[in-house]
Amino acid sequence: MEIFLIRHTQPAIEKGICYGQTDLELASSFEKDLRLVEENLPQNINFQSIYSSPLKRCKKLAVGLFGNFIIEDHRLKELDFGDWEMKAWNKIPHKELNPWMEDFVHTPCPNGESYHKLSNRGIDFLNELNKLPAGPIAIVTHAGPIRAMHAHVNNIALKDSFDLKVEYGEIIRLQLDNVQSI
Repeated sequence: MEIFLIRHTQPAIEKGICYGQTDLELASSFEKDLRLVEENLPQNINFQSIYSSPLKRCKKLAVGLFGNFIIEDHRLKELDFGDWEMKAWNKIPHKELNPWMEDFVHTPCPNGESYHKLSNRGIDFLNELNKLPAGPIAIVTHAGPIRAMHAHVNNIALKDSFDLKVEYGEIIRLQLDNVQSI
């Protein structure tokens, strides 16, 4: 099964702020950004299903690209940064940040989740997709889930998944064949 992972476009937030599951608006450049994503989507594909994170920055792009024919799935949300949501990264106390930086895969953010937990959400979602009839699927989501799903499908260690740079509005094509949970 061919899947197209589409990252949301630029959110309306200043650089250096930690956000994950905060429901942000999109930047004023959204209409222009939407057109660029449309131009980069392969033409003449009849998507079997279109899924989206329920957060506004994904849902608005999904509706702009595909109309109201989307299925929202909470497993596609970005990492829950817990107490760090909407704080400047440089204002997060080092005693909290350092353990997470040393092992972001397994260490959850205070009152948030670990990257491993996010990955398990994505793997669960992929396993569910594998039960569907074959056909191209579009998924509008965030960089975290995109990296985690890409790592799982391509047998890349989660700690190395951030080597994949995922720009706003970028589309990553994956071939999904009998993915199994770990």
